[in-house]
Amino acid sequence: MNWTWFHKLGSPKWFYEISRRWLPGLAVAAALLLMVGLVWGLAFAPPDYQQGNSFRIIYIHVPAAFLAQSIYVMLAVAGTVGLVWKMKLADVALQQAAPIGAWMTVIALITGAVWGKPTWGTYWVWDARLTSMLILLFLYFGVIALGNAITNRDSAAKACAVLAIVGVVNIPIIKYSVEWWNTLHQPATFSVVTKPAMPFEMWMPLLIMVLGFYCFFGAVLLMRMRLEVLKREARSSWAKAEVSAQVEKGR
Repeated sequence: MNWTWFHKLGSPKWFYEISRRWLPGLAVAAALLLMVGLVWGLAFAPPDYQQGNSFRIIYIHVPAAFLAQSIYVMLAVAGTVGLVWKMKLADVALQQAAPIGAWMTVIALITGAVWGKPTWGTYWVWDARLTSMLILLFLYFGVIALGNAITNRDSAAKACAVLAIVGVVNIPIIKYSVEWWNTLHQPATFSVVTKPAMPFEMWMPLLIMVLGFYCFFGAVLLMRMRLEVLKREARSSWAKAEVSAQVEKGR
């Protein structure tokens, strides 16, 4: 197997150049998917036979919850790559993805509370799923705080990587909490490996929204990483040339 691509990822210059090609496609895909998914889900999907129109919050809640968990798994993978292969770009990905993951967790918690009020009669209960999601938010805050508090970049990268790897144990707890404990939270609304229980008119816009959220994450992450790479490589000749070219273009 050719691992040249993997070693190239360690080159900030190569990443900056290749991400320039990926970014427009991800941004366009995110905009189209989110627009189609929102309009279809909020305006044209039929109401749920039990929850009525209040179920439509899932078109925001489910993709945000999926992404919040996926991003943390990515942090753990990036942390492992950084610790094992000493790849500095892995730390860039970890540091720049953590705030996005935190925001997605906040969105998932808020939309879950909005859905919980008409369904459970309260905005919050110390349910296993909700509590483990709140712990996920604290883990994100911990990674962000460590990255900002430790001035030495290498030490900060190691500390954040360790926390991300240790904290990833919370992800299976979130996923299986509704099966392991007697909780108020309903089982998974949507799965990529089993046939959805919902009719096509309801789960298809949800699938589109999930894909749109992931494309949105990819686009925002690339933009944040590109800025951070330029910041860290400010003394290199290629970064100086890139900044100069952007300044000239802006005039």
